[in-house]
Amino acid sequence: MATVAEDAIGLIEADVREQIRRSGLDPLHEVEPTRQIVAAVVAEYDVRSAQAGLPRIQDLEAARKTVLDLVAGYGPLQPYLDDPEVEEIWLNGPAEVYVARGGESELTSLVLSESQVRTLVERMLKSSGRRLDLSSPFVDASLPDGSRLHVVIPDVTRAHWAVNIRKFVARARRLQDLVTLGSMTVQAAEFLHAAVDSGLNVLVSGATQAGKTTMLNCLCAAIGPRERVITVEEVFELKVALRDVVGMQCRQANLEGTGEIPLRRLVKEALRMRPDRLVVGEVREAESLDMLIALNAGLPGMCSIHANSARDAVTKICTLPLLAGENISSAFVVPTVASCFDMVVHCHRAPDGHRYVAEILGIGNRVENGVIETYPVFQLRDGTLRAVASEVPAAHKFVRAGYSPAVLLHDDAAPGPGDEGTSEPVWTRGGSSHQTGERSSAEDLTAASSAGGAAPGARRNGAGPRRGGSGPRGNGSGPRGDASSGRAGRVPQ
Repeated sequence: MATVAEDAIGLIEADVREQIRRSGLDPLHEVEPTRQIVAAVVAEYDVRSAQAGLPRIQDLEAARKTVLDLVAGYGPLQPYLDDPEVEEIWLNGPAEVYVARGGESELTSLVLSESQVRTLVERMLKSSGRRLDLSSPFVDASLPDGSRLHVVIPDVTRAHWAVNIRKFVARARRLQDLVTLGSMTVQAAEFLHAAVDSGLNVLVSGATQAGKTTMLNCLCAAIGPRERVITVEEVFELKVALRDVVGMQCRQANLEGTGEIPLRRLVKEALRMRPDRLVVGEVREAESLDMLIALNAGLPGMCSIHANSARDAVTKICTLPLLAGENISSAFVVPTVASCFDMVVHCHRAPDGHRYVAEILGIGNRVENGVIETYPVFQLRDGTLRAVASEVPAAHKFVRAGYSPAVLLHDDAAPGPGDEGTSEPVWTRGGSSHQTGERSSAEDLTAASSAGGAAPGARRNGAGPRRGGSGPRGNGSGPRGDASSGRAGRVPQ
């Protein structure tokens, strides 16, 4: 029966492709007209099959979906791309197709052929304009839905094409979403919102699949709506929901070996575009030097980096600029890092797939024996992300923006002068989203805090904290929980 259905699908697919060719449609970008052609061909085939003895179709809707996936999607992989629970898809070979759900990998029953794998990869690369051949056996590209594609071919691999598709499952777009999901406490989210609003330079760290891109997106959502933001990435992954944003990605060399645009070039070009804020998706090599130079010039910015801890991230950001050339020394880099970056937000992924903020580390300006002074601002204590510092990093920036540094770290502090009868939250701005009539992420975070019965926080202009509520602390011992308890939990990827 399966063979009969496959024969029917094959006949319909051939007819659909012929009609698409005649009409001149691009099925990858003109999906709706393609869908109409598929529906018409399936209906016509159903009538013809009853009269001409062709293989019959039992489920017309399933047939339409299968054929549409074949001609306008990514064939057998499309169901996994459509599945919101699937975070990543990878192929070690035609008969080894894996997916990750909730951080756990599983081998699927899907079996492809070598030609199917190549056809699927070529279709995926078609919209990106990137190439894959023996002279360039690696490729990174973005799919139209924002997923990230990475492919390696033989003879770099042993025998088969190795394909990775990392989906961007956007379960969180703003800091209040992370609170709702239990990724951090309300107090920590309020602190991070105030830090971004005050123009602190933030380094987001974590291992692979720890949620760095999600955290960077959520931090960007706290940027004022009047600011102009320039993002630079190897491949488009960031989705900054602001009105004045320009995103740039790298470009590989052409067949003649020219035309390559590396990340270092993009960082330099970004500085000529009147940015109020610079966001680098991830620093891996010498581009970290250009990032430091930009931040050292007074431009606020954020970036992410692979590291196993917040302190490792500081060490690594001091090492990567040395790759820029022999004339760059630690004597220059280390003090520059100390003066540029204000704090590190470290994300962690537990063995069971849960993701959460493990630590917020402050970076001081003092350097002793080539080591930058650092201190924990928020740490996990009994499974809860708690404020543990007596001072905030770059306190002058908070004060300049109108925040009370003391209150930011003490959600149970006594009301300040003139605080009686008021409940203005930390993120109430005097002149950004409220002037434009837009709802800010801060207001949404206030709503999330209220809905979860969560914590009080700091207020601007030196005022005391909001009163009421039991605070963001939970009673459990693990690093996971919900918004109402304030315990750290899952950071979506």
